[in-house]
Amino acid sequence: MKKLKITKIKSVIDRPERQKRTMQALGLGKLQSTVEVEATPQILGMVRKVNHLIKVEEVTL
Repeated sequence: MKKLKITKIKSVIDRPERQKRTMQALGLGKLQSTVEVEATPQILGMVRKVNHLIKVEEVTL
C-alpha cells in the first residue's frame, strides 16, 4: 500500500471544530509537523477535508 507524507502548513485557529479534530486525528499538532501514514480510504477522506491546511507527498521506497 502507498504511504503518504503529510505536513501541516497552516494553523487551525479560526477553523471549524471538525477540521481541528481531523488534524488531531491525523497526528498533526504544531506547524511544520510531519507524519507518514498509509493511504487508506479513511486517511484519504481526512486529507480531502483539510487539504487547504496541509501538504501531501507520496513516499517512494
